Amino acid sequence: MILRTVSARATNGWLRIGNRLFLCQLGRAGRFARKVEGDGTTPIGIWPVVSVYYRADRLKRPKTMLPVKTLRPEHGWCDDPMDRNYNKPVTFPYSASAERLWREDHAYDLIVVLDYNFSHRAMNLGSAIFLHLAHDDQRPTAGCLAFCERDMRMILKYLRPGDQVVVRN
Repeated sequence: MILRTVSARATNGWLRIGNRLFLCQLGRAGRFARKVEGDGTTPIGIWPVVSVYYRADRLKRPKTMLPVKTLRPEHGWCDDPMDRNYNKPVTFPYSASAERLWREDHAYDLIVVLDYNFSHRAMNLGSAIFLHLAHDDQRPTAGCLAFCERDMRMILKYLRPGDQVVVRN
């Protein structure tokens, strides 16, 4: 799967899987090869897909070959570069800064975790880089790749363990 945009500052692009194209929203600051925590960029590189989370109270279980986990209200993702669980899932209440995965909006009703700074973490290089659902107004993300639900479900049907998302210049 290869992501294409018209420029590094673009906040939307196209993900190609075979001959299919899927519109996506990117980080509010575009794409950048040297991402840092909180900069609003989508990291350029090759990112293996890891697993899927979904809200069973809102959606049917997605059809995919990837490992699937049901989201719960206490699920979060640590975004504190100084914490030992930086860029890892955590459970609330949590003592360090962490993003709640159980949200009022629908963006995280369906999440694909990417192995960006996940398996081999480096502090302050960015956290919680996911494929997730786009907002209705199609606004940019904080660094993730966001898709409409219909497209995300189609993408999940294609994904297999070992697949990678390639974000290029």
